[in-house]
Amino acid sequence: METQDGAELCFPQLFNTSCRKLTPPRFEVMLIHTLLYFISLLTVALNLLVIISVSHFRQLHTPTNILLLSLAVSDFLVGLVLMPGEILRKTSCWFLGDFVCFLYNYLSGIISVSSIGDIVLISVDRYVAICDPLHYTTRITVKSVKLCVCLCWLYSVSYSLLFVKDDLTQPGRFNSCYGECAFVVHYVVGIIDVVLSFLVPVTVIIALYLRVFAVAVSQARAMRSHITAVTLQLSVTPKAKKSELKAARTLGVLVVVYIMCFCPFYSVSLAGDSLVSASSVSYVLFVFYCNSCLNPVIYALFYPWFRKAVKLIVTRQILQPGSCETNML
Repeated sequence: METQDGAELCFPQLFNTSCRKLTPPRFEVMLIHTLLYFISLLTVALNLLVIISVSHFRQLHTPTNILLLSLAVSDFLVGLVLMPGEILRKTSCWFLGDFVCFLYNYLSGIISVSSIGDIVLISVDRYVAICDPLHYTTRITVKSVKLCVCLCWLYSVSYSLLFVKDDLTQPGRFNSCYGECAFVVHYVVGIIDVVLSFLVPVTVIIALYLRVFAVAVSQARAMRSHITAVTLQLSVTPKAKKSELKAARTLGVLVVVYIMCFCPFYSVSLAGDSLVSASSVSYVLFVFYCNSCLNPVIYALFYPWFRKAVKLIVTRQILQPGSCETNML
């Protein structure tokens, strides 16, 4: 009996303090692993395509695309580091030690917060581009965008220390047994995080996009009233109207997906549990991270230049001399 019990432990030599292995049916393990690793691989692949596209082609070095690049980098790290880490914490014992667990939790905070910050910056960029196009080139420059991106990542590094400051002095102090990588969220810290990382960004995004919708509607009405006076604009108006409707649908999808992916995790934070164990929060965190898989779809796949860049990457034409000067627009 002792041998059988010991075989179910993460560290059989530590019989009284070792965590127990999860032993679900074999088919369930294979199905879960396949699905989760596929999502992780898809996240890495999509964001890597965005990174290569924006970095390689000089014509794509615009302020908006620099923000897309920063977002793609953080989302790429989500698929490369955070998703596999959550799979490990959910389906197996943690054999990497307490210090690596601390680094993983710290890195998860940095990457997630930077991704949220990039989404807000992209929203501001689109707001200025649509609502104040005459001053866009003077207000939104490559230099100012790079500065904002650097500040966003610096803020992420500093802000994430709020969650791991206890583990910083004593890694693994909240683990209930050996073989666990616990993530601690105190109630007060959780409330602060909900406000700064969810409520404030969502409010800013919705407020900016509502303003964008209002401007789009007013422009559509102005065009509609101008049709009767200028007959030549009949061929231009349908295209403008279609473009505005497409932009409205894209922005609506963005807000809905953002809220759907982030709500489950912050609902857990508001539940009041001071200790969020790996076994109870892994699936919620994975839904949280799935937003990183959808970001390149929402932000990049709607752009024709991205589809052209993917074609050049897949056919390996980017390896040819002078390919960085290719006309992408």
